[in-house]
Amino acid sequence: MRSQPSVRTVRGIRDNGGVSLYRDEGVVLRNQKLGEADRIITLLTRRTGLVRAVGKGVRRTKSRFGARLEPCTHVDLQLYTGRTLDVITQAETVRSYGGAVVADYARYTAATAMLETAEKVVSVEKDPALRQFLLLIGALRTLGEGGHDSRLVLDAYLLRSLAVAGYAPSLAECARCGSRGGHRAFAVHAGGMVCSVCRPHGSVHPSPDTIRLMSALLGGDWAGADASEGRHRSECSGLVAAYLQWHLENGIRSLRHVERS
Repeated sequence: MRSQPSVRTVRGIRDNGGVSLYRDEGVVLRNQKLGEADRIITLLTRRTGLVRAVGKGVRRTKSRFGARLEPCTHVDLQLYTGRTLDVITQAETVRSYGGAVVADYARYTAATAMLETAEKVVSVEKDPALRQFLLLIGALRTLGEGGHDSRLVLDAYLLRSLAVAGYAPSLAECARCGSRGGHRAFAVHAGGMVCSVCRPHGSVHPSPDTIRLMSALLGGDWAGADASEGRHRSECSGLVAAYLQWHLENGIRSLRHVERS
């Protein structure tokens, strides 16, 4: 008689017939303790989207892949589909960005804010978000290379992440009536720049150079962004943070640490 193919089981998981294993690659966003030796790992993956999975025994010193499931790590994974949480059965490091950012406080806090933002922007589990995944990978790589100011890299990531999610700020035309021109007012709750007719209460009047910096970051003009002055970078960061937190509703807590840096 031909033997039936065996299925690799995961310790502590009961199979009721129909084990579902799948592979994906993702970036570790955060992890949480679970029991005495396990962790819940939150990842943004290439094909599946946002995934929360159990890493069994990863807190033990003899764990085969515990160190590979730290935040800022790009990993190739095999997972088992569970009833509530999936279970990680294999993990191989593709690239770790943690080592490049952890030694520098500004880069570390910027990376932390990126990871938190990615989780908040995607929000719905197992809803494919390829563009958000690629955007996060690119931002972490740029941050780790250290070729640009860390806050510029963060602001560029935040603006582009919002744009991918459908919340791009209007910078060249009035966010309400669509009229083009040199508008001077910016209203977070209106969606960006507004004309004098549409300007709502609570609008601010940033420097034109600040708006040009936002446009450069959104469009990938690093030469223009790198040439900006410190005061315009600070004003830009304030607008981006306010705009992000308005549209996400739930605040990004790690931004408070970035602002201190």
